[in-house]
Amino acid sequence: MSDYVDLYMKEVIEITNAIDKKQIDKMIKILSTVSENKGRIFFIGVGGGAGNATHAVNDFRKIANIESYAPTDNVSELTARINDDGWDSAYTKWLQVSNLNDKDVLFIFSVGGGNIEKNISANIVESIKLAEKMKSKVVGVVGRDGGYTGKIADACVIIPTVNPETVTPHTEAFQAVVWHLIVSHPDLKKNEMKWEEVT
Repeated sequence: MSDYVDLYMKEVIEITNAIDKKQIDKMIKILSTVSENKGRIFFIGVGGGAGNATHAVNDFRKIANIESYAPTDNVSELTARINDDGWDSAYTKWLQVSNLNDKDVLFIFSVGGGNIEKNISANIVESIKLAEKMKSKVVGVVGRDGGYTGKIADACVIIPTVNPETVTPHTEAFQAVVWHLIVSHPDLKKNEMKWEEVT
């Protein structure tokens, strides 16, 4: 086994042991309320977070029966909004058309969580500001210090930094770990998954 493989897997174990499970429990309660109230989940991410958003939409619709969407799933609308209105407002304009409201939750997947001062992931920051205005809940799975998401969210899992050189891969990998944990939790799971049914 190479030294890097061994190190990386040790970091995974370290993160698993250090992650704030109370924040995951808070997210489960928030999403259970969304389900009971027939609200929706809007998954917001860029880069790897956008890919995770697409996968999470599938899981929460299919396994938890919660209406879920991601603005990055419609490349025509997304690129038209970026072209016509700009990157910073592309998600908020989409959320406004979707009538984001107080029954809904914004679910953020981001490595940095957005940063106003450094103008990083401004579209995520603007989406959170809109959610606050509409009294929607905000949850997230982010890395580093959590950024704007970590400061504002109703529940936020900040993936601990165990190695500054692997912040992005660990954060994006653990986004999948956390949402799979949540969607398969007995309080949210409504439908069996295929391979759990096969004998």
